[in-house]
Amino acid sequence: GMVSNWTKIPPPLFKKVVIVLIDALRDDFVFGSKGKQFMPYTTQVVEKGTSYSFIAEAKPPTVTMPRIKALMTGSIPGFIDVIVNLNSPALLDDNLIWQAKTAGKRIIFYGDDTWVKLFPKHFVEYDGTTSFFVSDFTEVDDNVTRHLDRVLKREDWDLLILHYLGLDHIGHVTGPNSPLVGPKLREMDNILKKIHISLLSKEEASLPNLLVVCGDHGMSETGSHGGSSEGEVHTPLLFISSAFEKRSGPVTQPELVQQTDLASTLAVGLGLPISRNSVGNLILPVVGGKTMREQLRFVHLNGFQLSTLLQENTPAYEKDPGYEHFKIAEKSHGNWIKLYLEGNNSEILLNLGKKVLKQYLEALKTLSSSLSKQVAQYDMYSMMVGTVIIMEVLLLLLLSVPKALSSRAEFEVPLSPPLFSLLFYLMCLMLCAVHVIVCTSAQSLCYFCSMSWLTAVGVMMLISALMCGILSAVTKIFENSRVPLKNPVVSSSSWSEIDVLILAGTIGHVLSLGASSFIEEEHQTWYFLINTLCLVLCQELCRNNFLLKECDPQHSTTVKQNFDSIGEASECKNIDIPASGNSKLGKATSSAEFIKGSDKWISLASPWIILICCRLLRSLNQTGVQWAHRPDFGHWLTSSEHKTELSFLAAVSLLMIFFLVQRRCSLVSKIAMALGLLGVYSYRAAIGNVVFPWQHDSKDISKGITEARFVYVFVLGIIFTGTKDLLKSQVISADSSVKSTGLWEVYSGLVLLAALLFRPHNLPVLVFCLLIQTMMTKYIWRPLKFDAAQITIMHYWFGQAFFYFQGNSNGIATVDISAGFVGLESYVEIPAIFLTAFATYAGPLLWAIHLLCYLSSEVGRNAAAVGHGCFCYALMRSVPVAIYIVLVTGLRYHLFIWSVFSPKLLYEGVHVFITATVCLFFTAMDQNHSHKVQD
Repeated sequence: GMVSNWTKIPPPLFKKVVIVLIDALRDDFVFGSKGKQFMPYTTQVVEKGTSYSFIAEAKPPTVTMPRIKALMTGSIPGFIDVIVNLNSPALLDDNLIWQAKTAGKRIIFYGDDTWVKLFPKHFVEYDGTTSFFVSDFTEVDDNVTRHLDRVLKREDWDLLILHYLGLDHIGHVTGPNSPLVGPKLREMDNILKKIHISLLSKEEASLPNLLVVCGDHGMSETGSHGGSSEGEVHTPLLFISSAFEKRSGPVTQPELVQQTDLASTLAVGLGLPISRNSVGNLILPVVGGKTMREQLRFVHLNGFQLSTLLQENTPAYEKDPGYEHFKIAEKSHGNWIKLYLEGNNSEILLNLGKKVLKQYLEALKTLSSSLSKQVAQYDMYSMMVGTVIIMEVLLLLLLSVPKALSSRAEFEVPLSPPLFSLLFYLMCLMLCAVHVIVCTSAQSLCYFCSMSWLTAVGVMMLISALMCGILSAVTKIFENSRVPLKNPVVSSSSWSEIDVLILAGTIGHVLSLGASSFIEEEHQTWYFLINTLCLVLCQELCRNNFLLKECDPQHSTTVKQNFDSIGEASECKNIDIPASGNSKLGKATSSAEFIKGSDKWISLASPWIILICCRLLRSLNQTGVQWAHRPDFGHWLTSSEHKTELSFLAAVSLLMIFFLVQRRCSLVSKIAMALGLLGVYSYRAAIGNVVFPWQHDSKDISKGITEARFVYVFVLGIIFTGTKDLLKSQVISADSSVKSTGLWEVYSGLVLLAALLFRPHNLPVLVFCLLIQTMMTKYIWRPLKFDAAQITIMHYWFGQAFFYFQGNSNGIATVDISAGFVGLESYVEIPAIFLTAFATYAGPLLWAIHLLCYLSSEVGRNAAAVGHGCFCYALMRSVPVAIYIVLVTGLRYHLFIWSVFSPKLLYEGVHVFITATVCLFFTAMDQNHSHKVQD
């Protein structure tokens, strides 16, 4: 006691440590019935051996890279790591691997190459395997295991890390209840047995070895991960060593710990400093075999590290209950040391030691909890700049509505008047001054301030230009309102029920984005809106068929655009229905013709048929959060006992897709489509999802690369044929029939691609999508003669509903990663991202392209219809995104900001990017019309 040991790190407790990380290992795979059945050795060690078992809780987002960060640094990674997960940069935070390397520990790693990217030059030996090629179940693990026998015989290492990916890949492709899960767990059990026996045989009396078994995250009921459901956040954590006492007595439920606790525990076990930013607690049973003095030393080290971290991040740290508890425990610890040094070995000393230990543990728990809850450091300046630009663009779009929906379909940003030039320069100067003040006085790192001055000035100029454009547009509207119109437009106060529903639905949906429950269950909002839309359409059809038999011009007013209220007094008020004085009469006449024949009754029945289709689709995939665990028809179909039923459904669906798509294709495209759809079934049969009638067993399972590439050839062929027709119509002749055929063929190619990427049980979603589009085109939109704006908004609504019918949600876990690897032999970044994005957003994309096909094929429409459609589509996407960004900024301290609001923001960002691409395609297709209009 004469020399202080305050600056010394305690010696290591274990000689060699092996960490076996099994990707997507759910807690019930070890502690549940699957564990007893497929992992007998591990179960025996857990129940009767020298081990401690826990359930480690991971924080969302539950994807690999952030979870490795949490395990090795003990800190809670940011949400942006979901995106960075695709290409991980080197980890610069203080971490266990860096500490071990600095202390001279020799580290060997085999497995997921994310580790190699995070910790470059840290391993004395490594072999990385790509984590993104999810079709590979066996080689990815064999590449790890092949090194094992050689490494276990050697003595030249201190820390061995093995990261197995096969289980995660099986989950992504076939789900947690797949027959492939059992054999994979048995394989993992045999590996753990081999490692454990080897470690025991090489053990020395002085220092024991330690085997740690853990998962980085779990998997949801669909086999994916990224969200915050219990299956995704609960993973097993096992510590196996001869240093522990043999377990006896009844088997108890494992205790719940935080995943971040592993970093602190391993640091103590290896005799290393605890990582600076760690918020984890020491898992006490691991050091429970040591003397009371050593145990108190370990928890004091952990408490000191946590209290230092609190001091760095919280100005009023002294008032924090965790800090107060720690100081009390530290004082008690000092009293205990005095008694200990006096040579008092009585029962009193032991009891006092236990009391101090309890005080420390309570302090650690409170400190860890308050550090975990601490809000992230938000870069408010950069966020405000981004929000201002987005809101300016939205305002400009809204002010441009009257012009954009006029007969000329103009969208111009007026920046020319000299009145605003001075204002523009003044605003630029003022914003640059604000930028200098903010950046020179900012305490923390700011993203926008770290940009080059040239970029920053460019952004300031953009903000100023947009503001001038807004002021110019407002001035024009006021000028126009003062000038009396020569031909006053018929009052637009007579809004139809459709207009009211569209406006109320859009506003209602935007407002609902401020509540976490409405975001989690957003699919319910869209299902409600399209059901209501179907009922309003039914009313319109009844009125059209039964109330308008006589040509009553009062009743038969042409339906107005949804957003025309903004420009009621504008000279540009015009509808894209053929602009003739007898348009009302024409509509009534066409409806009278329509009444004839059986089409009338099919038309009346169509909204009800669509409602039935939507109800069936709702039963196919349970989505959201509250009811996602409930069994649905999709789960029933994908279970191994119902493979025959799934095969029959897939075959019927592919036939239906062919009949619904081929009607407007050329003969060559029809043949390509038929062969392509046959290839889709062959691909699914090859990978074991479905069976051919002559197949009795599914032993010949392959990756289906040949079959998938066979389909890709036809997809590219059909899209190429369509593109050729489009170029022909744009460059050589202005023939609208060639153009509409070309567009339809591009659309058909995308349908074939969706059929290939969709899982077999989701093929009915594609069938119903095509069926609803066909019915609405023939029996609803054409007879009722809606304008382009209304038809665009209906397409947008159905596109959103089909996004959720696919089984998607606003959680990352529902993204089907396996779609990105169809037909790929290895991970290739750009095709994998494109295919995954296309499979996820297939619903909105197919409805958007169908909108373009429909507006281009309608001969009777104004030439500006496509322009109107493009503008409305952009506006419908911009309104919710812009408002949501403002809401998220306001709710940045919300309890669910990372688990609910942030994933939704990520989805919205990707959707905006896809919408921008679609709008560019619309604009390209509308060039021909714009020339005509200008002429």
